[in-house]
Amino acid sequence: MPRIDNIPALKIMVLIFMSGMATTFPVFAHHSFSSEFDINQPIQLRGEVIRLVFTNPHSYIYINVTTESGEVQEWAIEGGAPNALIRRGWNRNSLPTGTQVTVLGYRSRDGENRANGGAITLPDGTELNASSNGVGAAPTR
Repeated sequence: MPRIDNIPALKIMVLIFMSGMATTFPVFAHHSFSSEFDINQPIQLRGEVIRLVFTNPHSYIYINVTTESGEVQEWAIEGGAPNALIRRGWNRNSLPTGTQVTVLGYRSRDGENRANGGAITLPDGTELNASSNGVGAAPTR
């Protein structure tokens, strides 16, 4: 431990401490599947892709779904982390805006227009696996 009268050493320690504090960043908690989504509420959605967002810890696919009554609802589909999706063949251009998709997944527990995604089927029948790894990942067909 530096002595108080050793000012250069004290300044260096303060500088190191302050540098460490300046480089910290907020950490977003990663949630378990069962805390957010209900395995007993599988859902199938058909809609048009608004955007695909590659972000950690989960990617999101936003789609417009038209209900039977004609109402258009925006849904957020949670997918795996970008690295997991990239390993499965995804890229930032896999779902261009306007693409019609069918999503199999599980509805959120809070009743919002949100689901955990599993299989994403494109108009030509191609299927992409959007699921997070582990329990609760929607099956692909």
